[in-house]
Amino acid sequence: MEIGLPFYLLLVGVVLNLAYYMYFSKSAYFTQEPFKDNQAPVSIIVCAKNEAENLTALVPLLIAQNHPDFEIILINHASIDDTSTIIEEFTLQYAHVQMVNVVNNETFWANKKYALTLGIKKAKNDHLVFIDADCRPASNDWLQLMSRPLQGTTSIVLGYGGYEKVEKSFLNALIRFETTLTAMQYLGYALRGNPYMGVGRNLAYTAKQFYDVSGFMSHMKVMSGDDDLFVNEAATSENTAVQLDPESFTMSKAKTTWSQWWTQKKRHISTARYYKKRHKLSLGLFFVSQILFIILSILGLLLGQSWELILALILIRYLFVMMVMGRGLSRFRESDLTPLLPLLELLLLGSQMALFFSNTNSQPKRWK
Repeated sequence: MEIGLPFYLLLVGVVLNLAYYMYFSKSAYFTQEPFKDNQAPVSIIVCAKNEAENLTALVPLLIAQNHPDFEIILINHASIDDTSTIIEEFTLQYAHVQMVNVVNNETFWANKKYALTLGIKKAKNDHLVFIDADCRPASNDWLQLMSRPLQGTTSIVLGYGGYEKVEKSFLNALIRFETTLTAMQYLGYALRGNPYMGVGRNLAYTAKQFYDVSGFMSHMKVMSGDDDLFVNEAATSENTAVQLDPESFTMSKAKTTWSQWWTQKKRHISTARYYKKRHKLSLGLFFVSQILFIILSILGLLLGQSWELILALILIRYLFVMMVMGRGLSRFRESDLTPLLPLLELLLLGSQMALFFSNTNSQPKRWK
């Protein structure tokens, strides 16, 4: 059998692609030892914009956390619903619940980072744990687990924030798949000593670390990035820990329409251009390796040259990815997505390409 150029090109693409999966698969296979006990006081910070209903459900779950000393900072970010009233009621009922009321101004109009900065300044404790208003902690040990690693040289803790399952919704399946893949990447990179982002749905760091990098000042004008851009700037191999205990996860309700999800993703990916160069290059090459695999596989099969070897490469690549992603999906409680992996991967790649070109022309300007 004559081995043609398409086979060799696909071989290079597959090797590059699988090298990335091997690199960040540490988040799927890593066995984490329990962190030492840490009873230091903690401030939970929640930024809420028109989140009256969600706060009503979330705050009781935060109050019930198993931690000996913590306060809850609830930030009313210029809400126009009953958020302010709900927060005030909680402050009257619980002495350790504090309110920060943020009014829009010309300089920081609708800027979540400005609101968070005011909340951080209000906090009396050095250890800060962040959760979004529409999230739910997986257990009453969430706060203990997320804050415990903040000791010694560790000043940043990356956690996992997933989305609730909606039956018979392909959009929901895609959102949960993309969330798991992203988590495997940023947690896997961090475990390799190369942290590049975190998610505000489940993140912890010290106030000292926040002030050491002047907070969000270097990217205050960027609408998003209170989580990933902060971590990209401040995190190092020495000061960053990963929390993989399932009891430390948080869950949110995913977007229910394609247009809502599209708007959310446009805002999220708009921050990637501000990452450190090495992270932009690394993440970009992974995306390119994914695209190259699809294109070269199709071309190789259509051209018919060495098609048996090309088909074997394709199968080997998918078996490896199914093994790695299957383990990751299981770790993050999304095992039901494993059979759909090839289809979800194709759809995610297509949407990422469309989002990239869409954001090239226009980017969202305000946090909504």
